[in-house]
Amino acid sequence: MNLRPAKSQDAPTIAAIHVATWREAYRGLVPESHLSQLDPQRSADRFRAFIGSGQAESYLIESERTTVGFLTIGPSRDNDHTGEDVGEIWGLYLAPAHWRCGLGMRACRRAEEILRAKGFGPIVLWVFEGNASARRFYEAMGYRPDGGRKIIEVGMPLPAVRYRKDAPLRSAAQPEAG
Repeated sequence: MNLRPAKSQDAPTIAAIHVATWREAYRGLVPESHLSQLDPQRSADRFRAFIGSGQAESYLIESERTTVGFLTIGPSRDNDHTGEDVGEIWGLYLAPAHWRCGLGMRACRRAEEILRAKGFGPIVLWVFEGNASARRFYEAMGYRPDGGRKIIEVGMPLPAVRYRKDAPLRSAAQPEAG
């Protein structure tokens, strides 16, 4: 697996993966009317603008020189982290054909490494409450619900829960960074 920074010209690829993933992962959770209206071209325009905005960092997930997913990370967007250096996995999407083969775990670990290298301690992410598969995945990665909740409008209001993973404790043999 390789991660490479996304460029604006990658927006159509990112959008195609985003739409395909939403249609598969959220079938039965998000209204079909919303999923059927997802438009890769409109999504590509949004991703193109977002990639150049500097709000977060997006990376393509590549396997055998093929783009199979994307990852977006940055500072937490939540207002209740005052005084904390909290990072956030804004999104981790793999094309459905690449689910359950270890790429998601490796991409999540790389996201954590990048965020920690940038000085973030705890890392948070948001998951639709009804997305049992994603919740099991992130729990297996060491994330736990932290009590954060919000409603995301996707053709209907859907509750989302926030997960958090604190920085690993430094071992006695590991010196502090100076």
